Amino acid sequence: MIREFIYKYYIDPITTGGAYTLVDTLTYALILIIAVFLIHRWMTRSGLPFDRDLLFSTLPWVVLGGLLRVLEDTGLIAAPWRYLLITPLIFFVLFFYAVLTLYLCHRFMGERGLRVYGGIGIGSSLVIFIVLVGYGLISNHLAPEVPAIILGTAALTSLALWAFLRYGLKWRYLDDRIYQVLIGGHLLDAAATSYGIDLHPLGYVEQHVVGSTLIAATGTGFVMFPLKLVVLIPGIYVLELYRREGTATSFWHLIVLAMIVVGLAPGVRDMVRMMLYV
Repeated sequence: MIREFIYKYYIDPITTGGAYTLVDTLTYALILIIAVFLIHRWMTRSGLPFDRDLLFSTLPWVVLGGLLRVLEDTGLIAAPWRYLLITPLIFFVLFFYAVLTLYLCHRFMGERGLRVYGGIGIGSSLVIFIVLVGYGLISNHLAPEVPAIILGTAALTSLALWAFLRYGLKWRYLDDRIYQVLIGGHLLDAAATSYGIDLHPLGYVEQHVVGSTLIAATGTGFVMFPLKLVVLIPGIYVLELYRREGTATSFWHLIVLAMIVVGLAPGVRDMVRMMLYV
């Protein structure tokens, strides 16, 4: 009974590439919450604060996660190794790589180590991106207009939302680059999803439970934009409430990073995947 449950909701979706269910979605959300808490405890004990500098240095690693998912999508990596690049296993693989790099940089390079840590993330992302572009050239499936459209849509909608919150609602704290990255990452995800479902020739599908349900009900992937607004606007407001109370600590920055990850990483993956037609 337990074995069948595990295979149905956790193993089979990984090996077959099936859509997410409510069970595995809630499980992975719980794992994310626990991971944030454990990372916070480890960094507190190690004397390494998770501040805004570390948050921005970690962003290239978030992009790397999205690119590694595309690498698995291409089929360039055979089973069983490809399973390591599928959710949720990729989170553990990338987490180990990033944390080990951060620890070594902090341990042996001190203050300069943070820049090296971010640089390694950028370098790793560039290597994987070059491999993916090479794959696209060899397979004759490389459409640079796709990321141009998606990035343009994400930029325009992000600017519109930022202007509404900053000048319409007078949220002056939206001048903070952290909130701007949070908005941009999630609207990149919305732009990629809507383009892939409604406009891309391959007709991609949404795998996440909430998004797929709304898309099925409305008949369009562009419903992802109002869905993001429903999440982002109150989310940013609550985050700022906690920061004003003096809780912009390591844990606060970790929560913001987790929120950025769930938008930026899938947005990067979907955009590059559609560029390569995989």
